[in-house]
Amino acid sequence: MRLRQYSVVAAVATVLALTAACGTKKNPNSADENAPDLPTYKVAENVDIDSAVLKAAQKRGKLVIGSKSDQPYLGFQDPGSKKYQGFDVEIAKMIAADLGFDPEKDIEWKTIDSSIRETAVSKGQVDLMIGTYTINDERKKQIDFAGPYYMAGQDLLVRKDDKDIKGPDSIKGKTVCSIKGSTPLRNITENKAKYGAKTVELGKYTDCVKQLIDGQVDAMTTDDAILKGYAAQQPAKLRVVGETFSDEPYGVGVKKGDKALRDAVSDAIQAHIDNGDYKKAYEATLGLSGSEYVDPPKLDRY
Repeated sequence: MRLRQYSVVAAVATVLALTAACGTKKNPNSADENAPDLPTYKVAENVDIDSAVLKAAQKRGKLVIGSKSDQPYLGFQDPGSKKYQGFDVEIAKMIAADLGFDPEKDIEWKTIDSSIRETAVSKGQVDLMIGTYTINDERKKQIDFAGPYYMAGQDLLVRKDDKDIKGPDSIKGKTVCSIKGSTPLRNITENKAKYGAKTVELGKYTDCVKQLIDGQVDAMTTDDAILKGYAAQQPAKLRVVGETFSDEPYGVGVKKGDKALRDAVSDAIQAHIDNGDYKKAYEATLGLSGSEYVDPPKLDRY
């Protein structure tokens, strides 16, 4: 009897070992076993770029990347594993690999609030900032941008049963929440005569979502890609209006004047668009929120 038990245990162990050896890679962005797999990125060797920022990163053996941590499917830190995941995270991994850093071992992630992103880049607190970071002229006075790698648009998140808010023209007198230092917030506050909305400024997207669900605000505004992630998390409570009213080109923040690094980052983005990694990464992350794939915008090299 004991011999038979040992035989069964051995057989089970063998099956588990074989399953592990030939199993597919689990996508951390979804509990669905049928979710698309994430691509893997080959690490470049002997990278020699005339960039002080990159040389310092090579010396320390880590590439420090600023990210968001509260944006489902874009930049999200899993509360259990503490690992970062999402589309922006995959863009960061592609770039890191092409710069010679192992995406799974050689990236030091830092969560950076929207209001201090330029400071973090310009003062060298991060080597790159990759987190739903809209390229605009005001920010380009302080830092440089590689990209854009994605085109988002400002939209509105409302409660599922709210039928009054149909777009930006229907938020007059409403209370709208957004994030301190964000482009969408500035769009609303600087155009009060046009939109006529009251604003609430908070530090985290999740705080805005909570106030929306609790009825403390009428809507949340930011880029549609971010809003779709929250709506996908709580489809019974939230919906995206679906009327974008701005263009938000996402770029990679780079230290001002570091053209060599900026060009290398743009080269990496283009290479992974061309080899199909970009689309695979999108479908395994942001695509899970229901946001359909669109071709990325043309890179702006300057």
